[in-house]
Amino acid sequence: MAAEGCAYRLRCSLVGHGQDVRGLTCGLFPEGGFVSVSRDRTARLWAPDGPNRGFTEMHCMSGHSNFVSCVCIVPPSDLYPRGLIATGGNDHNICIFTVDNPAPLYVLKGHKNTVCSLSSGRFGTLLSGSWDTTAKVWLNERCMMTLQGHTAAIWAVKILPEQGLMLTGSADKTIKLWKAGRCERTFTGHEDCVRGLAVLSEMEFLSCANDASVRRWQISGECVQVYYGHTNYIYSISVLPKCKDFVTTGEDRSLRIWKQGECAQTIRLPAQSVWCCCVLDNGDIVVGASDGIIRVFTESLERTASAEEIQAFENELSQASIDPKTGDLGDINADDLPGREHLKDPGTRDGQTRLIKDNGKIEAYQWSISEGRWIKIGDVVGSSGATQQTSGKVLFEGKEYDYVFTIDVNESGPSYKLPYNITDDPWLTAYNFLQKNDLDPMFLDQVAKFIIDNTEGQTLLNTSAQFSDPFTGAGRYVPGSSSGSSTIPAADPFTGTGRYVPGSASSAVAPVGGIDPYTGMGAYQSAAAKAENIYFPKKDAVTFDQANPTQILGKLKELNGRATEEHKLTEDDLIILEKLLSVTCNTSAETPTAQQLQTLWKAVNWPEDIVFPALDILRLSVRHPTVNDNFCSEKDHGQFIVLLKFLNPKGKQANQLLALRTLCNCFVSQAGQKLMMDQRDEIMTQAIEMKSGNNKNIHIALATLTLNYAVCLHKVNNIEGKAQCLSVISTVMEVVQDLEAIFRLLVALGTLISDDTTAVQLAKSLGVDSQIKKYVSVSEPAKVKECSRFVVNLL
Repeated sequence: MAAEGCAYRLRCSLVGHGQDVRGLTCGLFPEGGFVSVSRDRTARLWAPDGPNRGFTEMHCMSGHSNFVSCVCIVPPSDLYPRGLIATGGNDHNICIFTVDNPAPLYVLKGHKNTVCSLSSGRFGTLLSGSWDTTAKVWLNERCMMTLQGHTAAIWAVKILPEQGLMLTGSADKTIKLWKAGRCERTFTGHEDCVRGLAVLSEMEFLSCANDASVRRWQISGECVQVYYGHTNYIYSISVLPKCKDFVTTGEDRSLRIWKQGECAQTIRLPAQSVWCCCVLDNGDIVVGASDGIIRVFTESLERTASAEEIQAFENELSQASIDPKTGDLGDINADDLPGREHLKDPGTRDGQTRLIKDNGKIEAYQWSISEGRWIKIGDVVGSSGATQQTSGKVLFEGKEYDYVFTIDVNESGPSYKLPYNITDDPWLTAYNFLQKNDLDPMFLDQVAKFIIDNTEGQTLLNTSAQFSDPFTGAGRYVPGSSSGSSTIPAADPFTGTGRYVPGSASSAVAPVGGIDPYTGMGAYQSAAAKAENIYFPKKDAVTFDQANPTQILGKLKELNGRATEEHKLTEDDLIILEKLLSVTCNTSAETPTAQQLQTLWKAVNWPEDIVFPALDILRLSVRHPTVNDNFCSEKDHGQFIVLLKFLNPKGKQANQLLALRTLCNCFVSQAGQKLMMDQRDEIMTQAIEMKSGNNKNIHIALATLTLNYAVCLHKVNNIEGKAQCLSVISTVMEVVQDLEAIFRLLVALGTLISDDTTAVQLAKSLGVDSQIKKYVSVSEPAKVKECSRFVVNLL
């Protein structure tokens, strides 16, 4: 076993990348290796160099058309036992590589801006964060769902150990916790852009930000500790093995090792931006910076670099130029600085900096506790003339720029912000600036010349112009992370004996022997068939059919008496609606007339407090092909939009229930199925909000809606739609208690994953399997127990 030192020291420096190293991740193969990505558009796989202290570049991977900004390892599978490498880039793409091929296995497209963070989970799931303000969940080669909610670029993502839980950190200064595709909690506290996330356990995680702080959070939402030490942006954070200690890197040229809540060691690097770090299984720390060099640090004395290599590193560090404007060394008054004799006194803590003036030159030193001496970390020099010296130093609208100029077009008018990167075309930037702010094109030459004059000859500190961060553009909102519900027929509470009471309870019949779980009807079944799955995949939509037209019309007439003159129905209107009910509730050959439908639309537009009998007539009528076609084929979907407005969490429960049941009944005809599938995002997003109440009939209707979607999705095998439905099932199961609703959700789940291994993997990654196991032991109704067993077997 290697002898351990008390502090981290250089193990090796690795030259290979041509530009900034922006991402690092610990590799699975070869053992002890890692993967790096760079602005030079490549990813590189590094393996330990046998008995030596260094690493060897195994191969270089190319596939991006622009800078590569992040990397992660996708765990091994039967198909890829060595795992896969995922990289995200400025070209908006994610490239997936095998460990032995320099070309991508496949490319994931879908983001509208830079992909700047990746995290992998179980069963092959991949989470990506982008400057388009969204995160996306991928499985194999498909986007399963889009997580929406942040208002600025997403800089950091992490999949938590508990299945279905995901974290995103954003330039909007917040962190969001997502479960099964829905935002469960927002963490606030950081005062600037959140740049990194690291998982401590199932219950805790760390975040770092541009506010130069690290925060430790509990999943419940509480911030339990804030760590200060860095003097500038913190870009990256990684946890040390088998403990809660961690390491961070940032814009203050440092790597910091935190132990027991304190900054135990500070290692300065000869590069301004220390972009990324990762921790190997043996505890060694790999660091990537803006000088394009990868450096590895170790506590092991056996793996520590030779005295010559360490001296060379210190020489390089001592020759670095430190710009006082970065603020890393505090306020500097050259006239007040002591001479070299100041270095005779020992420091009081590791990483402490001390400035001296020697022969008119200001030098910076850092105290090393392990070495017991002051180590020179650079010469303090004046500004190079640039407004901003370092790549990625300025944040504007959540994105990094080399410069953000303030432009005054005229003295009396407002000022405008003009962000610019050294690699941008000044003329194109000027043109876009004028277009965005609706300014006169005559200013084009003037603005372009301003950019050229104010950036001419400037290069980034300790690097070259080509190292600047080119990430630009604004993200647009991408709908996709929505939800829906599932269903199976139950007794209609409006048709039983007694008065007409919307939302009254109904009893569900449990199947005994050969009773059909949907209709309650008996069927011949032999003893040998008892283990047969009669529940899913469900082939046809489940509808709410039972009705008592007399009671519905009686309530309609009663409420019509309360209606204002504007909404009041005439006697003729009431007779017309009675005829419509008769036509749609009986198996007659008659067809509803245009006049009947027009009268129904009039009633459906009644005020919210009296509209429910009209919604009940719509629920029954929409099952008729003529009404279904008329309602679902409108060009402007006017009546459909009216119906959706009743899915308001603050609205009347009777209206919520009847709107859900009407949507379920829309699935009986092709026109209805097409509308429901076309509008799936909007419907499921609104319907899922109905879960928060405690009305079991609403929960049953919500479950039925999801089931009907599952039936359609099983036929067309739409994996994105299935992901949405699985997310809804997982979310609704968290809150629903009624076993009839649970049964319908189980049937929906079984239908979605039947004959689809991708859907099975996705369901597992969302943690649905652990949610349903408790229903295997339910004694009554038997159908819940039986159906859950069949589903568990599939998972």
